Amino acid sequence: MKPPKVIVTAAVATAVDAPVVVVVAAEEGAQTYTVLGDLMMLTKARLTILVLMTTAMGFGFGSSRGMDWFLFFRVMFGTAFVAASASVFNQLIERKVDRLMGRTKDRPLPAGRMAPATALGLGTLLAVAGLIYLLNRVSPLCAELAAATLLTYVAVYTPMKRKSAWCVTLGAISGAIPPVIGWAAATGSLGVGAWILFGILFFWQMPHFLALAWMYRDEYAQAGFFMLRRRDIAGIKAATESLVCAVALTVVTLLPAILGMAHPIYTVVALACDGWLLTCAVLFLQHRSRASARRLFLASILYLPLVMALLMVCRR
Repeated sequence: MKPPKVIVTAAVATAVDAPVVVVVAAEEGAQTYTVLGDLMMLTKARLTILVLMTTAMGFGFGSSRGMDWFLFFRVMFGTAFVAASASVFNQLIERKVDRLMGRTKDRPLPAGRMAPATALGLGTLLAVAGLIYLLNRVSPLCAELAAATLLTYVAVYTPMKRKSAWCVTLGAISGAIPPVIGWAAATGSLGVGAWILFGILFFWQMPHFLALAWMYRDEYAQAGFFMLRRRDIAGIKAATESLVCAVALTVVTLLPAILGMAHPIYTVVALACDGWLLTCAVLFLQHRSRASARRLFLASILYLPLVMALLMVCRR
């Protein structure tokens, strides 16, 4: 019998006092980890990209007199640091309960590939650097908005997940601020456009995350997370909230056209996108199955970049 081939991956992680060499050994075909991969996982690279995308759309929507590309890259740079720090702090706080869920147990902290002190230092460095950069290179308003996003995500949303399903609403508030940062950077102030962007992101997040919470309800319950209303065993409340917020999202997405902030073509395409999302939300309410929840979740992923890009292109 041939012995299994072993792959050995060596990575260097810097601790507080001295470098530590971490060696991960795995049988061929098993998952291997690298420092870069762990850093991307720790900072939730895909979530950070989503934050930057909405920030960019907010900046583009607010740049009615043309794009200031140097300012654009500065606000993106600072926002990326703050968004990454929020993810690091979130995983640091939840490192013990992450071990209880299949989709999070392989993250670097619960898996033991990174020391909590290292994550704390990285998160602090990213937060301080990002906020100072926004303050000095963009504007105090953008730094304040970024700080509000960080605080609500880390100090409110994260601990609330183990106490109440209201965490989804509070998390949606945090997630709706990045496009406002972009708008504030482009215009220098908060205006009607900023609140429209906030409303789009807020109401979009509700069906998006409620569908996800229903898909992974067993894992969330095992970890002690209250992502769904108590005693909502059949998912009626989650599906109803998703539909109500999808309706509210339709209203908010039409405001730019009503207020003369977007060309008429925006109305036609936005209505088509809204109708698609509403249909998925209705099907989720009717069936409340994993398949219908997944359909709504995937529709929401495609919906947001379509509507935000359309809003930027069709602005007046």
